[in-house]
Amino acid sequence: VGLVNKSGEFKGIVKKRYEPPYFTDHKGEAEQDPDYYYACIVDVIKRLKKESGAFFPNIIGMTLDTVRDTSVILDENFKPLHRTILWLDQRLASGSLAHRPKLHSLIFNLVGMMPTMRLNARKSICLWYQENLPDIWKKTRHYGNISSYLTYKMTGEWKDSPASIIGHYPLDFKKGKYLTSHRALKNLYDIPISYLPELVPQGEILGHISDEFKNATGLPSNLPLYSCGSDKACESLGVGALDSRIAALSYGTASTVEVTTKKYYESQPFLPSYPFCIYGYHNMDIQIYRGYWMINWFLQYFCHFDISNNEEFVKIIKEFNKKMLTIPPGSNGLILQPYWQPGLARPLAKGAVIGFTDTHTSAHFYRAIIEGVGYALREGMEYFQHKNGHRVEEIMISGGGSQSDEICQVTSDLFGLPVSRVQTFETSLLGAGIAGFLAAKEFASPEEAIKAMVHKSKTFTPNMEDHKAYNKIFYRGYKKMYSKLSRIYKDIR
Repeated sequence: VGLVNKSGEFKGIVKKRYEPPYFTDHKGEAEQDPDYYYACIVDVIKRLKKESGAFFPNIIGMTLDTVRDTSVILDENFKPLHRTILWLDQRLASGSLAHRPKLHSLIFNLVGMMPTMRLNARKSICLWYQENLPDIWKKTRHYGNISSYLTYKMTGEWKDSPASIIGHYPLDFKKGKYLTSHRALKNLYDIPISYLPELVPQGEILGHISDEFKNATGLPSNLPLYSCGSDKACESLGVGALDSRIAALSYGTASTVEVTTKKYYESQPFLPSYPFCIYGYHNMDIQIYRGYWMINWFLQYFCHFDISNNEEFVKIIKEFNKKMLTIPPGSNGLILQPYWQPGLARPLAKGAVIGFTDTHTSAHFYRAIIEGVGYALREGMEYFQHKNGHRVEEIMISGGGSQSDEICQVTSDLFGLPVSRVQTFETSLLGAGIAGFLAAKEFASPEEAIKAMVHKSKTFTPNMEDHKAYNKIFYRGYKKMYSKLSRIYKDIR
């Protein structure tokens, strides 16, 4: 939780690590008690008041941004019927309950999108509930994202932002409204519209904080909670990426590339852009589900480091980043494709590493991970450029990986573009703050708000010789990998 002013200065930031981050009863599952998230919010706000209480009388509003595609299932009294199933949960429904009219199935087959639509249906948690926990589904009267539930807990209102209801929900992403006709996506999710939260356009008031929430946290009375958006949308706003000539890279557990547009474009063929945290804008978004998570995975399971010790983990990362710069672009022929968890655009994909020789070390593999995530995001960005009709001129970077100067420089070289950080690594908090000030009419325009609140701290410029090397590897190697390996991926499934 952060307390930010109109100059983009944080007057307090308090963090609480989720312990545990999620429960795993079976392999591939990730669940958490939704009331635990609420308890954490109350705790950190109370701590923020203790540390920054002098500023509390001046608070004019709140915004909330959360992870996407993290479903909450509630009874008629808004009581949770099951733990929240997180976005990184890998369980799949059979898809047998997904309604697909014959005409839709024919069209999907004709355009080669049937595997994508089939995976989309199987990843729908509402269908998983209907297939596996039918007794719980019968008791369900409310279904939404974790943002919907936290809004209810803070205000008593079952409402949410269209820019937060992102994932497997029957939303018309272009219009920011629920699908009510028998369109293909609505048929995949099969959620009664009456179960879903009322949508409130970005920048309008979702509700005012309840007396219960005020008393629990010590916040001022009658504080408005403004409709905002998801974590990734707020990250883009927090780095000032409001123009499609600026790309926002996020190097987190899931890594993304986004550009913001006023005109609606598909992010990938037949896959939507998402509503932005400011009304009237859209986010073109490509996500690598297992992005910088791969670094933790590599260090823990291949290098056998204890990454639970944060201080030791930071030392290990710094050492690998130094070693990485002693290795030339392309990791001496080692190329990694980071599909450790397949996405909707390539539902059959698996992770792949090619080019091993006996000269490769753990540092080569580390650099190959950094480069592989970069290649995948660059591929997405080039599709954005194709759709928008012009080139990206600048990259703004955030997320844990962005704290490394070495990683930022490799990114600049790989993309061949200047890469900049802003004054804080907490760009999602900053973006949510900008959205809040805009909602409160404290700025005349998003551009004015960004100019006042977003400040570049460091810029990395590309080494063009290294960029030429990356271009050869990207076009002659990386971009050919999926097409060459796709039949093998399909067979080994």
